[in-house]
Amino acid sequence: MNFEAWIGREARAKDRLDEGLAARWLATFDLPRPHPPIMPQGIHFALCTPEAPTASLGEDGHPARDDSPDSFLPPFPMPRRMWASSKIAFHAPIPIGAVIERTSKVASISEKEGGSGRLAFVDVEHMTRANGTVAVIETQTLVYREAAAPDAPLSPPPPGESQFDPTGWDAHRTLTPDARLLFRYSALTFNTHRIHYDAPYAQGVERYRGLVVHGPLTASLLLQLAARELGENRLRTFSFRGLSPAIAGEPLHLVMRKGEAGYELAAFADDGRQVTQASAAV
Repeated sequence: MNFEAWIGREARAKDRLDEGLAARWLATFDLPRPHPPIMPQGIHFALCTPEAPTASLGEDGHPARDDSPDSFLPPFPMPRRMWASSKIAFHAPIPIGAVIERTSKVASISEKEGGSGRLAFVDVEHMTRANGTVAVIETQTLVYREAAAPDAPLSPPPPGESQFDPTGWDAHRTLTPDARLLFRYSALTFNTHRIHYDAPYAQGVERYRGLVVHGPLTASLLLQLAARELGENRLRTFSFRGLSPAIAGEPLHLVMRKGEAGYELAAFADDGRQVTQASAAV
């Protein structure tokens, strides 16, 4: 099937960053209410979230896709979907109470053969406006993969004996994302992908070793590390790419250091396996 017809398709959504959503986001991350009431960077992940009816969800929890003109994303035969990476430009902060409008467009589609089988990539451009002002422009890359074999090894491998060494990094924070944090983040972003809350599905069907920490959740934590070190709403750009799954209940090391062209950020598992690669500029 030729999927070029999906390039250029657009979707529009409206929302409002009300007091309740702001309070739930801050409570999820144990953050104080900001004064003035400008929300931390990363709040856009919880705005204009998917509104697909429950009856239209696929087995994995994502909205089902088909070949109709109303289907925003193409119906690749590969069932496994991942948020692979994002490139984000912050143009203006988002205040509590702001009226939100988002325009999303399928920018590109490509397919290739990988070591694990056939892969499909979709770049989606999101433009988020707050009170009519462009606030965030993000290019999100989604990857679709073939179903895992029932006897495939669980991913990632069990933790090794080595230990992450933060030497060489300017800032370091360690936390253990647990099922409660994953549940709250899924609720904030209206994300029904079962790998984040359904352990039997995550292990038995998609062959992960446990519940998977959301890629944008790790990105949100890295943005908070940058805010702690540089101040709130200081970043102009932020990019992140998932390298390996982070598993709930296991320590996660968040680090940041100054580089020649900006800031380098990353997340590592306790044994030194890199989970996320990121960069930022002020």
